[in-house]
Amino acid sequence: MIRRVDVCVYGGTPAGCAAAVAARQEGASVVLVEPNRWLGGILGAGIKPQQDCAMPEAVGGLTRRKVFGFGNTPPEIRTSFADWIRDEGIPVVLEHRVAAVQRQDGRIASVRFGGAPLDRWGVPAATFVDGSSVDIEARFFVDASYEGDLMAASGVSYRTGRESADEYKEEPAGVREPTNWTPIDPYVEPGRPESGLIPMIDTDHGKPIGAGDDYTQAYNFRFYLTTDPRRAVPLTPPPGYRASHYELVGRYAEYIMGTDDGTALERLSGIFPGWLQNGGEYNYLRESLVTNAPLGVSRHYQDGGWATRSAIWRMHIDYLRGLHHFLSTDPRIPADFREQTAALGLDRTMHPETEGWPNQLYVRVARRMHGRYTLTHDDVLNRTAVEDGVGLALYGVDTYPARRYACPRPGSSEVGVATEGNMFIGGEIGTGRPFDVPYRAITPWASDCLNLLVPVSLSATHIAYAAIRMEPTFCILGESAGVAAALAVQQASSVQDVNIDTLRSRLSDRGQILQCTT
Repeated sequence: MIRRVDVCVYGGTPAGCAAAVAARQEGASVVLVEPNRWLGGILGAGIKPQQDCAMPEAVGGLTRRKVFGFGNTPPEIRTSFADWIRDEGIPVVLEHRVAAVQRQDGRIASVRFGGAPLDRWGVPAATFVDGSSVDIEARFFVDASYEGDLMAASGVSYRTGRESADEYKEEPAGVREPTNWTPIDPYVEPGRPESGLIPMIDTDHGKPIGAGDDYTQAYNFRFYLTTDPRRAVPLTPPPGYRASHYELVGRYAEYIMGTDDGTALERLSGIFPGWLQNGGEYNYLRESLVTNAPLGVSRHYQDGGWATRSAIWRMHIDYLRGLHHFLSTDPRIPADFREQTAALGLDRTMHPETEGWPNQLYVRVARRMHGRYTLTHDDVLNRTAVEDGVGLALYGVDTYPARRYACPRPGSSEVGVATEGNMFIGGEIGTGRPFDVPYRAITPWASDCLNLLVPVSLSATHIAYAAIRMEPTFCILGESAGVAAALAVQQASSVQDVNIDTLRSRLSDRGQILQCTT
């Protein structure tokens, strides 16, 4: 089957939905393709529409008018996105992802999307289903996926991991100082390095502070728990569970109980369930040496194939199942905490079709395009000026830990275990003043591709992306990308040659806020 449209949007994330609606409202024919079974991305899997919006007055357009009103629970939000796209008359292809790209004369001519249904817990398939592909020919494409798969398959250049501090003159970039250092013996046989490291601890790669590497920040589920037996789905141990896989958790629990200052049970809760957000879901607790998601595996996901990604997605599920079981049964854990933990199950009402498991892993960052403008820490700090801004971003540089490793205590030879990569510069408000995201940052070089826009896996360093990666910002940029795509159709131009003054004028007419007035 071949579909022909003006604009094909890949990724039913909030950005993708906004792009599809904007392009449709601007007169283009549109189709939306989403690898998941639901629209809304991470907003339909735990995060709330305004949760990461420190300055709502800097948000306009569809994000403010529509998305901010989509409710506060995953079922409400998923339904709202589906209803929105249906009401706009946009056809949707679900559970399909990029299989092959055909290029012609510097442009994407068509894309084959292969069927890849999710399993009962929402884990993406490792391979395609034969005979289920859909071919789409479009004049313009928008890659609004978290992974940037269409961008990569189209031959557009991109980066992953962490740049060095020197590459873009960013002081906080690259490898950072250890955090959460804890005096735990990291070796299988305590005191004997030759016995090897216990599970969940990486060998230190030895790179100096400021060096680049292939690590990126942690992923996790934003999940809901309950003790109500009418709603609870039991958390059972994963196949092949062994308590020895969680030895670090046991040793960390012993350390917590041995240094109890009256907060031991609270600190144990930081391991599991983790950080309770104000919306009722649990998140990764960055202040805990060990918490509710594995560390060090996101680097393999970001540029991996779907066999690798599917395994990592399932690893996050099995990690949580095993962690719950360990903290419910291991004798090193206080009995009252074991009982409290054992009583917790997934809340099926939040994700009834996937037995309580969120349908979207929180992929905080993956590929980042190497586009015509690379946003850096200087942009975040309001040290630059651009004339082609298509949206405002406001947040601190927010990176969760990238790895957990054995290392000496800073200034000492005592070996323990630490995390690395965690920072939150300026908190939610950042500098207190929004910064511009230029159109050049969501468009590739003309030599790479003439008809692709990338509002999510956009062109930014690891540090700058950490201040951009919030869903309201992505949604703003998605709308701008959709308007730009429709304008390119009307002007019969490449995305690089869209008249920026016309684009910005049209965005302003639609209510997008392009200038900070605070």
